[in-house]
Amino acid sequence: MAHIPINHPLRPLYRALSGLVGLYILIFGLIGFFRSSDFDFFGSHGAWVLGMRTNPAFAVLSVVAGAALLAGAVIGRNLFVLVNLAAGVVFLLAGITMLTLLRTEANFLAFSMVNVNVSFIFGMLFLAAGLYGKVGPTEGESAGATFRTGQPAHH
Repeated sequence: MAHIPINHPLRPLYRALSGLVGLYILIFGLIGFFRSSDFDFFGSHGAWVLGMRTNPAFAVLSVVAGAALLAGAVIGRNLFVLVNLAAGVVFLLAGITMLTLLRTEANFLAFSMVNVNVSFIFGMLFLAAGLYGKVGPTEGESAGATFRTGQPAHH
């Protein structure tokens, strides 16, 4: 896939942003679990934590997702790319699904409109981080530049 940039100069920025968002999600999940422990596990009502609403099920999912994103950012390399691409798709699909279920009793993660917007924003950030975080040899970098410009890269 020569059209995906390799060794992009903003790769460290995307990795740092992804790590910070992963840390936020982890902290949100931990605080959310303790604040919403008296609610039904999959109840449609939840507690407000760090600007979003959560129930125990969403808090547990947030802890798992935050830990995976943080681990991907710390480990780096192309594991970071795979984790972020997967997280981007999951967050966008979760946002669409929960937007559909928002005002119904089937709102099993106690989402609010704020949660939907945050899910979309985080999903797009993770997709961008995954697409621009690829690491590889400089030959791959040259192949990507040749693909984009139609001319050989000059080093």
